Amino acid sequence: MEEHQNDRTALVARALAPALLAFALAFGAVLAWRLAPAIEVWIDGPPGVPRIVEARGDLAEEEAANIALFEAAQDGTVFISTTGAAGSAWGGGVEVPRGTGTGFIWDDRGHVVTNAHVLDGAARANVRLADGRTFDARLVGRDRRHDLAVLRIAPAAGLPDPLPLGTSADLRVGQRVFAIGNPFGLDFTLTTGIVSALDRELPGEGVLIRGLVQTDAAINPGNSGGPLLDSAGRVIGVNTAIYSPSGASAGIGFAVPADTVNRVVPQIVETGRYIPPVIGVEVDPRVDAMAARRGLTGTLVLGLAPGGPAEAAGLVPAETTPDGGLRIGTRILAVDGEEVAHAPDLLAALDDRRPGEEVVLLLDGPGGRREVAVTLAAGT
Repeated sequence: MEEHQNDRTALVARALAPALLAFALAFGAVLAWRLAPAIEVWIDGPPGVPRIVEARGDLAEEEAANIALFEAAQDGTVFISTTGAAGSAWGGGVEVPRGTGTGFIWDDRGHVVTNAHVLDGAARANVRLADGRTFDARLVGRDRRHDLAVLRIAPAAGLPDPLPLGTSADLRVGQRVFAIGNPFGLDFTLTTGIVSALDRELPGEGVLIRGLVQTDAAINPGNSGGPLLDSAGRVIGVNTAIYSPSGASAGIGFAVPADTVNRVVPQIVETGRYIPPVIGVEVDPRVDAMAARRGLTGTLVLGLAPGGPAEAAGLVPAETTPDGGLRIGTRILAVDGEEVAHAPDLLAALDDRRPGEEVVLLLDGPGGRREVAVTLAAGT
């Protein structure tokens, strides 16, 4: 009986052996996993100790220059946010966020320069300085033809210094430029690039904006109105547009040249609007295109402002004939030696001048080819 009992015990032991072995292995694995950190500490030392930081050394000269330029220009650059009126289902109206843009301090009287299109549809504009102060801004005036506008703020205490102004006349392709702005509402961003091209043209309202600076510095929505700086930290343009099917930077951005800004903005500050110089003629690019198909160059004078410079200089307007045709009068071929191919060329050439300046027109028509000097008048 006892021998039979021993056999049963041995049989049970043999049956449980695999399970006990599996349990022992599992328990050992768990124990090893739990003790692994302690074992690693015992073997390798304490974990999580910060690594030794390598000394960087001095910044590269170009890096230091970029930082210094940004820090010097940041205070004079501002963030602009606008609100517009929206109808309410309850009657009346409410103000809703309209858009954002950039601007910069123009003078010590609180004038701020930005793009005219930044303010499109706006009922109110706020200007935030780099130090966080925010002010309601008053619209002084704008000129859509050059996409420029002037706001004014009235801080109770210290206004940042105006950004220094440069000239765009001596810019060269390949020159380093810097754009400061607020792309997509991100405050005070610096992008760098070069002058990619000069004397680009874009159509404005009623005039062809010439002399635009093309740059590959990243310009995105929100950069509009911000300064384009040269390596000396001078404003050499106002960022105004990008060329991109997607609306984001594609490496082609445009800035209104500083020389145009310095001609337009003082007039807006003084009078609330830009007064273009005129010679008192009516022209039409569609008529010029038809005349060009007949081999006639220049822009055709279609009408004269009574008492204007062109009338005083003896220019002759075109006339309709009894059979419905057009009798060609005076054609303007050049302004101060600058060729005029059609009406936009004439307007752009005059826009480089100021009322009161004298220009020499090359004319063709009744009386043959001749040159006349006229004094530019103030337009409306």
